[in-house]
Amino acid sequence: KCEKTETPEIGEEAKIGPKPDKAQLRSQFQLFSKFGDKSSDGSTIKLSQSDKWFKQAGVIKHKGVSSTDTLIAFSKVSKKAPNLSFPAWCKFLDEIATAKKLDVNTIKTKLVESGAPGITGGTKTKKSAAMKRLTDTSKYGAAHRQRLDSPGRGKGKEGSVDSKSDGHLHGNKDKKGAGAKKK
Repeated sequence: KCEKTETPEIGEEAKIGPKPDKAQLRSQFQLFSKFGDKSSDGSTIKLSQSDKWFKQAGVIKHKGVSSTDTLIAFSKVSKKAPNLSFPAWCKFLDEIATAKKLDVNTIKTKLVESGAPGITGGTKTKKSAAMKRLTDTSKYGAAHRQRLDSPGRGKGKEGSVDSKSDGHLHGNKDKKGAGAKKK
């Protein structure tokens, strides 16, 4: 169960964050457990999916919790199983929190507030002078000009396949006797 809250010992000060909504955490768990796995029913989550969620929520950072820390905690809780159920995953969160001396409620709140799984970053294309020169169709001759559209993107198969021929050679089409049987 994800309702465990660690209380500090007498004389020990610990930062205890606000308690997150368990239903929201479970729904986020289901979303991330289905993300990138079409066969998943949302009841179990893989380490890679959990790490993706942690990165999106800002739990995994350059300093602090790392993917190595999550791997160690995951293997302690899972005992060689590839997936964790929601209650086991909550134990996994407790394991990370105790290992890194963090408040588990703060981690859970970050995870709830991270939103639905999405693709972050993405590949951005940079238009350099060389790229502009290479995709300028006015500098191409003959059939190569047909392979790119006006913004300079490739047309794919459309640009490299010739249109269907009518069976005649273009030079002989209008001449008398071309294509006719010889007597």
